Amino acid sequence: MSLQLFRALSHPNYRLYFVGQGISLIGTWMQRIALSWLIYRLGGSVLLLGVIGFISDLPAFFLSPFAGVFADRWDRRIMAIVIQVLAMLQAFILALLVLLKLIEVWHIAVLSMFLGLINAFDITTRQALVMDVVQDKNVLGNAIALNSSMVNGARLIGPSVAGVLIATMGEGVCFLANAASYLAGIIAFVLIKTKPRAVAEHDEMVFAKLREGFHYAMKSTPIASVLLLLALVSLMGMPYQVLMPVFAKDILHGGPHTLGFLVAASGIGALSGALYLASKNGINGIEKTIPSAAFLFGAGLIAFAVSRVFVVSTVIMLFTGCGMIVQMAASNTLIQTLVDDDKRGRIMSFYTMAFRGMVPFGSLLTGVLADKAGAPGALIIGGASCIAGSLWFVKRLPVMRKAMGLH
Repeated sequence: MSLQLFRALSHPNYRLYFVGQGISLIGTWMQRIALSWLIYRLGGSVLLLGVIGFISDLPAFFLSPFAGVFADRWDRRIMAIVIQVLAMLQAFILALLVLLKLIEVWHIAVLSMFLGLINAFDITTRQALVMDVVQDKNVLGNAIALNSSMVNGARLIGPSVAGVLIATMGEGVCFLANAASYLAGIIAFVLIKTKPRAVAEHDEMVFAKLREGFHYAMKSTPIASVLLLLALVSLMGMPYQVLMPVFAKDILHGGPHTLGFLVAASGIGALSGALYLASKNGINGIEKTIPSAAFLFGAGLIAFAVSRVFVVSTVIMLFTGCGMIVQMAASNTLIQTLVDDDKRGRIMSFYTMAFRGMVPFGSLLTGVLADKAGAPGALIIGGASCIAGSLWFVKRLPVMRKAMGLH
């Protein structure tokens, strides 16, 4: 079972990728928690959390398709190195402003927009790069699931460390640690050796390549259905994270430690879900896993919204995190298995649009709903929407399975 679970790590390139990104992502999660706490501490507004979340993730919606075109044309490994350097610069500037006590809300807004621009290219590039690193389609699903376990292992460690550091040393140290963590990712990408890819001549305009990729995705019933459900869940469910400081402080009457534990619990659940997917051999039945996970995620959000007991809320976060990551990773695996390699960057850019690009609109919507109906009411609406989407997807399964050649 252990060999089956970690079979992608038998590839030296993937081992470098896994370790480098694992360290870098711990810093990333530390920064996310510290930043949300800093925003709420400076502004004291639920709506401000939603607005900053909107600013941070908005570029992913508009720029991801262009990132996909470039990822199909350029060396994805070199792109990844440049992206990591720019992200390290953003974290270092944020750390200096906080440590020198110069930080203001407008600084956070500008730096969040800058990081959003970087992330629009980062997510698409890294998703498309996985196949270049592994170079074996038989273990692609395992590599994607291990990626999710890596992200959520970092999500478990990062918030826990951040909660302690914020309480003892302040948010600035978390931002500085994140800046340093990018060095691991940069070194890994420098050491990774990938085979040259056959790329098409650059004689077509960018928008022509975008249209080609869009038509390809929409003509594939399985890919289109997966992207639509993922977009709905990202719009209505994923932004629950911007409300975590509100639940930690105002509803559960805790502090930074409470926030860290809640996010870490979600990370444990997500890690468990990712390891479950990694243990699966092949993609048989994965199209049924996707709506089940979306239903679990939606139900978890509703249960969390009505809980007023810290221990109960923490347990609920385990299931919520599991449902979220299983749907995301299973969707990624199914799409990457079905897509042609010469269109991988563009199709994964649509995945990024659905997964991250819808989040800013959801963050803004969630902030407005929470401001008008309260944070619990906003989560109940989001959870119910996820459940409705999962039921729609189930109705689509017969058509999807036929298109995939399954019976």
